[in-house]
Amino acid sequence: GEARGSLFIWSTEIKLLTAEIERLKNFGCLGVSPSLEGLRDENAKLKYRLNFLQKSLQEERSKTAKSMININSCLQEIFGAAIQAAYPDLENPPLVVTPSQQPKFGDYQCNSAMGITQILLKTKEQKVSPREIAEKISKNIPANECIEKIEIAGPGFINVHLRKDFVSKQLSSLLMNGVQPPAVGKRKKVVVDFSSPNIAKEMHVGHLRSTIIGESMCRLFEFAGYDVLRLNHLGDWGTQFGMLIAHLQDKFPDYLTVSPPIGDLQAFYKESKRRFDTEEEFKKRAYQCVVLLQSKNPDFIKAWELICDVSRKEFQKIYNCLDITLIERGESFYHEMMKDIVKEFEDKGFVQVDDGRKIVFVPGFPVPLTIMKSDGGYTYDTSDLAALKHRLCEEKADILIYVVDSGQSVHLQTVFAAGQMIGWYDPKVTRVAHAAFGVVLGEDKKKFKTRSGDTVRLIDLLEEGLKRAMDKLRDKERDKVLTAEELKAAQTSVAFGCIKYADLSHNRLNDYVFSFDKMLDDRGNTAAYLLYAFTRIRAIARLASIDEQMLRKAARQEVLILDHEKEWKLGKCILRFPEILQKILDDLLLHTLCDYLYELATTFTEFYDNCYCVEKDRQSGQIVKVNMWRLLLCEATATVMAKGFDILGIKPVQRM
Repeated sequence: GEARGSLFIWSTEIKLLTAEIERLKNFGCLGVSPSLEGLRDENAKLKYRLNFLQKSLQEERSKTAKSMININSCLQEIFGAAIQAAYPDLENPPLVVTPSQQPKFGDYQCNSAMGITQILLKTKEQKVSPREIAEKISKNIPANECIEKIEIAGPGFINVHLRKDFVSKQLSSLLMNGVQPPAVGKRKKVVVDFSSPNIAKEMHVGHLRSTIIGESMCRLFEFAGYDVLRLNHLGDWGTQFGMLIAHLQDKFPDYLTVSPPIGDLQAFYKESKRRFDTEEEFKKRAYQCVVLLQSKNPDFIKAWELICDVSRKEFQKIYNCLDITLIERGESFYHEMMKDIVKEFEDKGFVQVDDGRKIVFVPGFPVPLTIMKSDGGYTYDTSDLAALKHRLCEEKADILIYVVDSGQSVHLQTVFAAGQMIGWYDPKVTRVAHAAFGVVLGEDKKKFKTRSGDTVRLIDLLEEGLKRAMDKLRDKERDKVLTAEELKAAQTSVAFGCIKYADLSHNRLNDYVFSFDKMLDDRGNTAAYLLYAFTRIRAIARLASIDEQMLRKAARQEVLILDHEKEWKLGKCILRFPEILQKILDDLLLHTLCDYLYELATTFTEFYDNCYCVEKDRQSGQIVKVNMWRLLLCEATATVMAKGFDILGIKPVQRM
């Protein structure tokens, strides 16, 4: 809609500029005497602006022509115009357009009539039946290229039947241009805060969800044309570094000249914590180390950097496995900004002193934020406020998303409300969202832990996934038909794809049960099933000796016939991709994409079982006929599935 608005504005300005140039021509300002120099300059400026606008309009039209159309949005515009024409006095009338659940009710339904009935009764005391309203809306439908016919059913449902040539044309465009996202208008800045492990602690299964969900959200916003900044808010600052540095000095006294061989940072952390809890002298030294670190003593900064580097290398192994891209911007990045945050809240009169602490009460939240401790130290509240301000005021984020577990919900909502209260952002202009998620459970429905009761290390989980995936491939005797290289690619694709998909296919707001057996099952809504379905679809054209070049040529020349009910069902399902993505951009719930991919794969299976793509002689097995338009439907399905996989961070393989 925003893009179409830009096109309209530019087109209007071009008409006005063209008229203005004609007016100046009448003054004789093209090739005129020096006395008319001013007019000539004005004409040159107008011509330059006209040229720029025409070029911009051409580029935008070209981009829009190649983009996939969101059919639901188009129908909403059509019905929005019809309702406006039928009931011009109604302010913000309900606009409800959804895909039909059954073919007998058409392809889409507009269910606005019931809502309008209620509004007319409440605001104007007019009693009008929904069916009568539906008829009035139908009579005001503007001319358009997508609706074949409209029927009114039941109490006032408007059933919409799409034109076959419109759907066929959109599928051809998809095949020729690839999966291009609908234009989003102005390129907005999105900042996503995700993963965020703590230095000196290993990443565990609790970090899995934030990392996978955050990566997928970034991929979606990037595909949709947004400028995305992926931030890893590492826990790399704070009092725990005092005990770590004190322990480092004792264990590796020459750490400044010889790089300390800290192999197991988790064990190193536990040792220092044990000493901190049991040795009073060590505890005092640890506190002194914190003071020296925060005063930027070079020796202590070096010790801090060494500890951070060991952690970084471990984190990167996991990020490499899962194909995660992040920019590190830990708590230490915001340390210098914290005193200014405290001063700003003080200057605006929001700070109260409670037993030496500086606290801020935010309306609507019972627990205050502590922005300075009684000893003058800062807290997580202070660093989170500093991060929020930097992202809003320095990074100029239009959309800010925190992918953090549900347990942090009250804390984050308080921080967001404080930012709003102090005037850093207006929620009507800037979207600040907490994309919360539940915990990972074991098959016993309790928090996922090892047999000894420890938290499951993420690296162990990924290695177990690789082992299980290889066992599954060997059970299916894939090792007998795939080369060693293909087998390895399939193992990685299945292992990491299944772990990601099992997470993303559940509503992130709920807890989910982690089960290798379920996620590696090649039946049902799993990555194993979808990856297999994808390789099978890709193989159809290959086995018919149809290469990419032939498919591209056919896409330009062939008309996609959608006469069979299963062809029609598949064609419509493929074209729902943009509306699925738009829904996720709005609500940040990625399981909708997983549900859609599963629906697309099962709809394809129905089509393939009922419609011959390649016809063979029953005796010889020789190919006698290739139904190219059906192969193009296969290709369109695979193209959309591939993009869906890419957004989910799943890498399919050609052979599996």
